[in-house]
Amino acid sequence: MQHGERAAIWAPNIYQWIIAAIGMQSIGGILVPLINRLQGHEAADILRRSSARVLLTFPRLENGSPLEMLAAHELPSLKHQVLLQDVDDRALSWEAFLALGDVVSDLQLQQRIDQVSPDDIMDMLFTSGTTGKPKGVLCNHRQNIQVFTIWGNTVGLRPEDNYLIINPFFHSFGYKAGWLAAIIKGCKIIPARAFDREQVMAQIERDKITVMPGVPSMFEMILNDPQRANYDLSSLRVCTTGGAAVPVKLVEDMRNELGFETVVTAYGLTESTGMVSICRPEDDADIIAGTCGRALDGIEVMCVNVATAEEVPRGEEGELWVRGYNVMQGYFDMPEATAETITAEGWMRTGDIGTMDERGYIRITDRLKDMYIMNGENVYPAEVEKTLYGLAGVAQVAVIGVPKQPQGEVGMAFIVKTKSAEIDESKVQDFCAAKLARYKVPFYIKFVDALPLNASGKVLKPALKQQAQQLLGKAV
Repeated sequence: MQHGERAAIWAPNIYQWIIAAIGMQSIGGILVPLINRLQGHEAADILRRSSARVLLTFPRLENGSPLEMLAAHELPSLKHQVLLQDVDDRALSWEAFLALGDVVSDLQLQQRIDQVSPDDIMDMLFTSGTTGKPKGVLCNHRQNIQVFTIWGNTVGLRPEDNYLIINPFFHSFGYKAGWLAAIIKGCKIIPARAFDREQVMAQIERDKITVMPGVPSMFEMILNDPQRANYDLSSLRVCTTGGAAVPVKLVEDMRNELGFETVVTAYGLTESTGMVSICRPEDDADIIAGTCGRALDGIEVMCVNVATAEEVPRGEEGELWVRGYNVMQGYFDMPEATAETITAEGWMRTGDIGTMDERGYIRITDRLKDMYIMNGENVYPAEVEKTLYGLAGVAQVAVIGVPKQPQGEVGMAFIVKTKSAEIDESKVQDFCAAKLARYKVPFYIKFVDALPLNASGKVLKPALKQQAQQLLGKAV
């Protein structure tokens, strides 16, 4: 593998993943992680566009065997396929792949390592593609190390920590705030392929886990498990959570019931090297639950009026713009998209709508691209969705704006009911009318069996807009 060439990893959280990534990055290779839930054509598209020379993968993922899923696709740049576990005639085994390095002398290896510069690209993570074609985000060695050195200092990682990484390695949460931060701070890394609350509690006790980030639902399941008292969870010390609403009570229970000394929430994007802001360990439960913290040291954030590109007063909504050492180097082979995202002054438009208080603490209210306008009023679907989750019988919900005259646009809510739920359109609208301004109440309600999701589990709102057009016809 030559300096600057790309190698992709398409596998669950196993130790070989980390070894392969560190190996390629140490000699100037660029890591391209693939989401485990991708279909074959989606993975092939990323492999082609990144010109990956090597694919390191696993016998079977969520949608089947990667070797079988890719068999029908032309991948002209791909020279090696490697199975990180087991054997298959169509790929090199992990052991055979490692043996290829025997022909490289220690002197040659050191020369390759010495060629690597802090400004060389370290990874190319592809965005999840909820609003269009996934983009390859380029970040260099310097910014990755700097961001997660500061992140590790902020949350208080220690060399003696035992870090259980449940978040997938293909995501910044499991990769950069996971094993990379652990290596920087000297922690012991313990990968987990999936979350199973009984197995996780047993592992916390067995391995004396001290650091365990995760999504809120993971901790709610542990807290509500009737077997929790049978396990010794007293070693737990540090947790970063987020990715969904975090109730104040959950923060309090994680501290008081699970024994975490540090519970923080954070905010970041793939384009910001995975991190923008974070709460501080001393923050109270209301701040941790209600905000995404304040910017990491040395990073600037402001809320901007999209129409004027001017900063709005503190407390008012605007698009979040970010500037600093964490801003990506750009999108791979997409100069126009890069120019649309990063201003000439170095500000990165996040596409997220939020507010910032006088102390710099950020609250995310919605995605700019999801906003719609009804009778001249801006409506942010995330607010409506958050409200609807408070209605008994709503398991999942997604809200979009659809054209309708004379209002301009109105809201349409797609709802997945819980089992045996007794709710109908009028009940949904009455519930919203009691809690939201009239213009925010969805005009259309559609009950569905499932919401369309991408490989990262995010709702595909363009697909919902297509459904709405089919359902409403000329109204859309």
